[in-house]
Amino acid sequence: MVMQPVLEIFAADDFALWPVGGHDSFGYLVLNGKLTPAEVGTAVMRIADCNDFEPGEEHGPCPADPLGTFLHGLLTMPDLFAAGGFRLTDTTTGTVFVEPGCCNGLETWRDWLDVLDGTGYARFGHDPFSTAERVGDTVRLTRDAHGADGSPVAELPADEVRRLVATAQQDLQDFLGRAGAWAEQHLPAHAAPVTAALARALDLAPSP
Repeated sequence: MVMQPVLEIFAADDFALWPVGGHDSFGYLVLNGKLTPAEVGTAVMRIADCNDFEPGEEHGPCPADPLGTFLHGLLTMPDLFAAGGFRLTDTTTGTVFVEPGCCNGLETWRDWLDVLDGTGYARFGHDPFSTAERVGDTVRLTRDAHGADGSPVAELPADEVRRLVATAQQDLQDFLGRAGAWAEQHLPAHAAPVTAALARALDLAPSP
């Protein structure tokens, strides 16, 4: 089994604020420390785009320049969103047991810790309606709890799920480090606040 942090992405043929890679819409980009600069640019673009809506007056006027306008929501909104989540796949068969659905975000990845140490249950968006439920020393994974009979189901030891989550968390942390270096090169005037915002969007910001 492999658990990976994935970001839902769209095609960005007309994006020109910084270099991005070519990707199809409604696909996923796996986030880790091995991404190319263009892939990091794609990820930063997508996370900024997820938060590109008119903030309230308390966040100040929107800058007039295109770059400032595009980054304004990411840099000013208190609650940030990054479409995606932790995807869990059987590497032998290719079967996906947890697929982040609509309205699920990477900023909620700690729901996996709640499965292990809290309520014992989490869901990861809809269409599909993937769920994880702790039952004793195992975690039951269902790709689509609202789907027809036959939706892929797996049971893993809780300790293995904990290891998988820790690996995916490290992948996110490695991506953040890569994105910070990328921002210093491509967004030097905004590098520090963009990196801090990405950390918040991925729930990796240090506790106050």
